[in-house]
Amino acid sequence: MIRALLRNTVLANLVFILVLLIGTLSYQMLPRQQDPTINFNWIVIVTALPGASAEDIEMRVTQPMEDALRKLNDVSFVSSTSRVGLSNILVRFRDLDERTFDKRVNDLRREIQSKRSELPNEIVEPIILEITSANAFPAATIVVQGMDDDETLRRMAYQLQRELEQLRGIDRIDTLGLNDPEIQIKLDFNRLASLGISPAQVADMVASQWQDLAAGKLTVSNQQWLIRHIGQSPDPEQLARLELPLQSGELLLEEVAEIHRARQDASQQVLFEQQPSVMMAVMKEANANTLVLIDSLDEYLQSWNQLNESQGVTAILADDQTETTRRAIDIMQTNALQGLLFVFAVSWLFLGWRIGLLVALAIPFALTGVFILLQAQNETLNLTVLLGVIIALGMLVDVAVVMVEAMHQRLQQGLDSIEAAMGAMQEVGWPLLAAVMTTMAAFLPLMLMPGILGDFMRIVPLVVTFALLFSLIQAFWMLPSQTRLLQADPAYLSHTISRRERIMMRLRNLYGRLLVRSFRHPWVTLLLLLGAFSSAIYLFASDRIATNFFAADTLQVFYVNVEMPAGSTLENTLEATRQVEALSRQWIQPEELRSMVTYAGQIFTETEP
Repeated sequence: MIRALLRNTVLANLVFILVLLIGTLSYQMLPRQQDPTINFNWIVIVTALPGASAEDIEMRVTQPMEDALRKLNDVSFVSSTSRVGLSNILVRFRDLDERTFDKRVNDLRREIQSKRSELPNEIVEPIILEITSANAFPAATIVVQGMDDDETLRRMAYQLQRELEQLRGIDRIDTLGLNDPEIQIKLDFNRLASLGISPAQVADMVASQWQDLAAGKLTVSNQQWLIRHIGQSPDPEQLARLELPLQSGELLLEEVAEIHRARQDASQQVLFEQQPSVMMAVMKEANANTLVLIDSLDEYLQSWNQLNESQGVTAILADDQTETTRRAIDIMQTNALQGLLFVFAVSWLFLGWRIGLLVALAIPFALTGVFILLQAQNETLNLTVLLGVIIALGMLVDVAVVMVEAMHQRLQQGLDSIEAAMGAMQEVGWPLLAAVMTTMAAFLPLMLMPGILGDFMRIVPLVVTFALLFSLIQAFWMLPSQTRLLQADPAYLSHTISRRERIMMRLRNLYGRLLVRSFRHPWVTLLLLLGAFSSAIYLFASDRIATNFFAADTLQVFYVNVEMPAGSTLENTLEATRQVEALSRQWIQPEELRSMVTYAGQIFTETEP
């Protein structure tokens, strides 16, 4: 059976070509992103209570919700931050499987919902976010810049946010500096005092009437109608004509108050190039293609700016993750190409260019096979996948080189290619298989590493294992079948001394002379080896070589936090950050800076933005 498989060169070449073609398509279709999608088992609960002080937020919102979270199981820790108008709670669960984690998240939602009656009625419904590597950091930062901090900027930014949320691959968009509109009622206290009405009574009367109510059903002439009272309206004039029932008669609201449309008090302010702006942090979905998403965003923003040029509002892509991702992919492609060229050069030097070409083809065959399996498993092309590919590059041709060398000797002796392949398999087949299996055994346990680090490293041994398996297939099947074609080339079977063989003869002679000298002076050779080994131990033990499990990536985004004294106004904080921006621009070279955004009302920490 093995002989028949080796003789069928058409099948071997067809499978080889199909793997290359399908693998290349799979490589093009793999979503690109910087890191694999990892669930950190972190849950963030954000609850807003507009107008409340930090102390009120802590007592009325944060503490009751923390009491509810104490009933949860498998919680590692809970940390909270209370500031003006906002409560932020971070819940970190222990390392759980996906099914158990989903149950704990449902338990958390149920506990929060059961505590809702104890929270103030004025709070905005709590937002529960599940933090993963995909949405923990923005895939892109968009700045909507206007001529002034007016309603046009707010309206256009809100419209852009809603439109972008419809794009494929976007999970959510967090905004900064986008204040909600509201209708403000400014009471005339002197007029109220003369009428004997308190502000609380006016507030109760407005709240009882300015709402939409469902009033049931009504049957008229065998037709059923739904009755609904429409009381809310964004029109200030309609609210001004609201009738307030008094004992002395009815009174219009506009007689005791001024009503106008405005925006809520700003809790954050953003500046971009000294112009009022709204900042949007775009979070992508898990396994979404970062490169495609950013290209879609850039194209959409260009068309949006052209359509809204007359509004005086411009949307700018201030930052994105494409540069790091593209650089990593370029490094992998460059390393793969360099490895292919080096393998071909070494194989040509020792075995000739024909066999060297067949050996070098082990690299694209194994890599394309890996990409096919990654595409089938819905994986992405990220830094850990590229790390596994780079590690495997140096191992892919080992089996092919040993196999082709054993066949080469037999072919030079005049044996048939099939007989040469069978003899080579009998001689080196089992040792090669054992060597590959031991390498797999060294990498596969990395898949069992627990925690977040284990989730990051899981794909590395998988890529190395797949690559080695495909290298075995190429060496034991493809290579013998393709080497059979060489017998038809008389130049390969000729025994004339070529230029390559003359170079090899010089190298063998040089190596032989060095080897003889080392044997004549064994103590010198031993001392040199011991010195090299001792130097390596010394460099490692003395910490002259830094130890780092992952090489530190070059930072591209820097956060400069400015802390002001307690009680500082938002305007004073923004002015201080503007001065820091001016100093930063003096220290940064123009070619080093892509963009700089200044904002007040939010600070970047280790647990929250």
